[in-house]
Amino acid sequence: MGFITHCCKSALETEALSIRTWLRWCVLWLLACFCALSGAWAQAPAIELTELRIERQDNAIVLTSNVRLELGAAVEDALLKGVAIHFVAEATIMRERWYWYDSRVAGAARHYRLAYQPLTRRWRLTIASEAIVASALGGRLSQQFDSLSDALSAIRRNLNWKVADVSDIDPDVRYTLNYQFRIDTSQLPRPFQITAGGQNEWNLALSRSVRLPTELVR
Repeated sequence: MGFITHCCKSALETEALSIRTWLRWCVLWLLACFCALSGAWAQAPAIELTELRIERQDNAIVLTSNVRLELGAAVEDALLKGVAIHFVAEATIMRERWYWYDSRVAGAARHYRLAYQPLTRRWRLTIASEAIVASALGGRLSQQFDSLSDALSAIRRNLNWKVADVSDIDPDVRYTLNYQFRIDTSQLPRPFQITAGGQNEWNLALSRSVRLPTELVR
């Protein structure tokens, strides 16, 4: 009888040990999953328009915009490998027409070329009103930044950006301002264009339409 009791006790202890070991591995596995997900969330791309303000300055209609922009791991990796990334901000003023499509009366664009320079470990940002090509960089003004965060800050915000002359606007007509911001994947090297087409990290884009206040031109 004592032998049977001892065997049962040993079996129960062995089973309890197995359960504790299994639970320990489950906890470790859950922690590993959580860490992996946290890393993915930290590197997830994000884009959001946090400010869009239209004002009049003398004889100009100006726009102030602020974009919350966070790059994904794939885009940052491409930058560190020497691939220049292009961004485009566009503002277009459209005249509303009930009898036909709206017509464009004014607008402006800003093109950004961001590139990492491994030798100096600095970031170079070129800004222009038209598409930027590498062969024409010599004649353009660029800014140098010590970190990617600082370079992105210069891209995120447009302050008092002229998009139209007041004389372009008829105070008796309704107008809509269309704002767009995106990564210009057409400027990527061909292999990256193919890759970018299937990855959400490269599809960073937003758009917003607002009515142009008539009091700005009266």
